[in-house]
Amino acid sequence: RKVVTMLQSMQKKVEEEGEKEKELYEKFMCYCKKGSGDLDASISGAGAKITSLGSEIEAAEQKKAQDEADLKQHSADREAAIKAMAEATAIREKEAA
Repeated sequence: RKVVTMLQSMQKKVEEEGEKEKELYEKFMCYCKKGSGDLDASISGAGAKITSLGSEIEAAEQKKAQDEADLKQHSADREAAIKAMAEATAIREKEAA
C-alpha cells in the first residue's frame, strides 16, 4: 500500500512539473514570436536614426568650420581696431603737445 501511495504522489508531482514546464515553454514561444517583431521594428527605427544623425553631424561640422572662420575674422578685425585706436591716440597726443 505504501508503494502505491508513493508512486501516486510521484506521478502527481511529475504531472505538476510537466504543467509548469509547459507553461514556461508557452511563455518562451510567445516571447520569441512577439520579440522578433519588436526587434525588427527597433532595428529599422535605429537605421533611420543613424541616417538622420549622420546628416546632423555633417551640419554641425559645417557650422563649426564656419564659426572657426568667423572667429579668425573677428580676431583680425579686433587687432586692426586696437592698432587703429593706438594710432589715433598717438596722433592726439602729438597734437596736444
